[in-house]
Amino acid sequence: MATSEYEKKALGKETLAKYRELILLYDITEKLAASLDPQEVASLIIQEANKLINANKVSLMLINENTGLLEVIAGLGDEAKTKMSLKVGEGIAGYIALTGKAEIINNLSDDPRFLVGTRKVSSMMCAPLRIKDKTIGVINISSEEPANYTAEDLKLLSALTLQAAAAIENARLYDALKEAFLTAVSTLAETIEKRDTYTGGHTKRVMEYSLAIGKYFGLPDNEMERLKLAAVLHDVGKIGVRDDILLKNGKLDEEEYREMKRHTIYGEEVLKYIKYFKDIIPGVKSHHERYDGKGYPEGLSGTQIDIIARIIAVGDTFDAMTSDRPYRNALSKEVAYAEIKKCAGSQFDPEVVRAFLKAMALNN
Repeated sequence: MATSEYEKKALGKETLAKYRELILLYDITEKLAASLDPQEVASLIIQEANKLINANKVSLMLINENTGLLEVIAGLGDEAKTKMSLKVGEGIAGYIALTGKAEIINNLSDDPRFLVGTRKVSSMMCAPLRIKDKTIGVINISSEEPANYTAEDLKLLSALTLQAAAAIENARLYDALKEAFLTAVSTLAETIEKRDTYTGGHTKRVMEYSLAIGKYFGLPDNEMERLKLAAVLHDVGKIGVRDDILLKNGKLDEEEYREMKRHTIYGEEVLKYIKYFKDIIPGVKSHHERYDGKGYPEGLSGTQIDIIARIIAVGDTFDAMTSDRPYRNALSKEVAYAEIKKCAGSQFDPEVVRAFLKAMALNN
C-alpha cells in the first residue's frame, strides 16, 4: 500500500513536471513565432534557455554559411561579449556541431575537448540546432561553479533547440526572401529610372538621404523598413507618364505639369494590388504634399502627411536640386541646404529638416 502511495506521488510529480514543460514550450513557441528577425530570434532563445535551466552563461552559435565557422551570435553573461568562433569539430561546441548529439559535461576539467583558458566554466550542457539532418548551430549552457546538470535538464534544452532551429531557419528564409524581393524592387525602380537619363542614380540617392534622416529622426526598425521600400519606389508611378512629358528637354507647360503630377496617383494604383506594399502607399502617394497644405495630390498638411512621405519629400527635393536637369545645371550642396532650410515650415516638416541637416553634417 505504501509503495502504491509512493508511486502515485511520484507519478503526480512527473505529470506536473510534464505539464510545466508543455506550458513553457508552448509559451516559447508563441514568442518565437512572433519574430522573423534572426538576431531577435537568437536573443529570445537565449533568454528562454536561461529561464528553463539554471546557468550564468548561455550562448547561441550558428555556422556561418560562408566561412563554415561556428560563431556566437547571441549570449548572456560574458558570452554576450565574446567574438569567439570555432571550426566544426573544435572544442566541445564544435564537437557537438559535428556529431549532432547533445551532451552534459558536469566536470569540464576532465574533458580533453575543453579549450582551457577560453573562459571560467566548470560545468556545461551543449545541444545542436538541427533542421532535418543538417546542424546549423549549437546552444551552450554553462556554470562557473560546479553544477549537476541532469538528463531532465538536457531533455528540456533539446526540446528548446527543436523550436529554436525551426525559428532561426524560418527567420533566415524570410531574410533571404526579403533580400530577393528588395533586389527585384530596386531593379524595377532602376528600369523605370532608365527612361530618363537625367535621373540616373536618383532612386538610390533618395533612399540613402531618406534612411539617413530616418536614422537621425529615431524611427524604429519597422518604420525604417517601410521608409526604405517607399523611397525606392517613390517614383514608380512615372511608369504611367508619357515619354514626351517625362523626357521633355525643357520646362513643362501647365497641362504637362498637371499630367506629371499624376505620377503620385499612378504610384498608388500600381502598388495597391500587392498586399506587401499596402503600408508604403502613403509614403509613395504623398511625397509631393507640402507641410503648409499646398502640395499634391490631396492637399494634406502637417502631420496629416505620413512621416515616411515627409522624409522622402526632403531627400527627393535635395537630390533634384543637386542634380543636372535638361533646363538647368545642378545647384551646389550649400545652396541646396540653404533652400531646404528656408522652406522648413512651409514646404517641409521643420523637424524633418532639422534631422536632415544634422544627418548631412554628420556624414560629410
